[in-house]
Amino acid sequence: MKKTSTRLADGRELIYYDAGDDRVRDAVDRRPLDPTVTTSEVRRDPLLGDSVAIASHRQGRIYHPPADECPLCPSSGDRLSEIPESSYDVVVFENRFPSLAGDSGRCEVVCFTSDHDASFADLTEAQAALVLEAWTDRTAELSHLRSVRQVFCFENRGAEIGVTLGHPHGQIYGYPFTTPRTALMLRSLAAHKEATGGANLFDDVLAREIADGSRVVLSSEHWVAFVPYAAHWPYEVHLYPRRRVPDLLGLDEGARTEFPQVYLELLRRFDRIFDEGNGGKDGAAEPPTPYIAAWHQAPFGPLEEFEGVNRDDFALHLELFTIRRTSGKLKFLAGSESGMNVFINDVPPETAAQRLREVASS
Repeated sequence: MKKTSTRLADGRELIYYDAGDDRVRDAVDRRPLDPTVTTSEVRRDPLLGDSVAIASHRQGRIYHPPADECPLCPSSGDRLSEIPESSYDVVVFENRFPSLAGDSGRCEVVCFTSDHDASFADLTEAQAALVLEAWTDRTAELSHLRSVRQVFCFENRGAEIGVTLGHPHGQIYGYPFTTPRTALMLRSLAAHKEATGGANLFDDVLAREIADGSRVVLSSEHWVAFVPYAAHWPYEVHLYPRRRVPDLLGLDEGARTEFPQVYLELLRRFDRIFDEGNGGKDGAAEPPTPYIAAWHQAPFGPLEEFEGVNRDDFALHLELFTIRRTSGKLKFLAGSESGMNVFINDVPPETAAQRLREVASS
């Protein structure tokens, strides 16, 4: 992998990740951009104890541009985009409309491929491996920023999720705090460790799912994917490395090598779960499955607020889920979910796992 760092016209950092080491990346951003001005502010909710990012400047971000005006495609002639080069493998750059910035963290965009019409599932294993390298490198780099406590790599796909740019891309958030969801995991981890005399909760969950087997979607030498016992979403898969590590930096060579094959297979199954063999509901082609893919990594720094727990107790894992519950129908977060954070799942996890096994590649 070759990494080339440069600057856009408004001063934001842009990094090219190339599979080969012979690529020269010297194109200049020719756009007349003013320096980026953000108004990001993190406010703490005194009742819930969580934090909210207030970012009014995001109201002006680009919203569903036509394909020939996509800001994530390579630049071509007089058509100038966020990427000055005429082609690229993987690119990461600072978000022009960040939710978090400065002392409040950092937000980056990850472009998985220059092909506007592709999706992550269309990537080759070599391309997916390069994305993993980029995620890992950015996790390492952002961990050194004083304003970053936790690094979150994720992908939103589909208009139903709220994606405003159709080009295949994800994001990386560097939060200045431990996120509420991670804090819940760490508290559960600490309680389990105390109650069992030192057992690791993540290890026990993974072992239980493997032993039961009814919710395991696929397994390999280095990875296990399963629908969790108490899945929140209609189709939700958790992907764990068999060897517990706290973050992407901890993955060994075997897990890194095997990841593209496993992850691409999962994504392709997600695109097939609503295909009934006749083009979907009423014979019409089913749109690509909307999903969120989220890497959960341990916060950086000491974890004194979670008594008895350290970073190495946390287990890196990816959570992949869709808001589609059946062909043509979405799972909305209504009163119980949005008002009380109590999820109601219409699809039994065992049924979801069986369906995801049925649509395996032949």
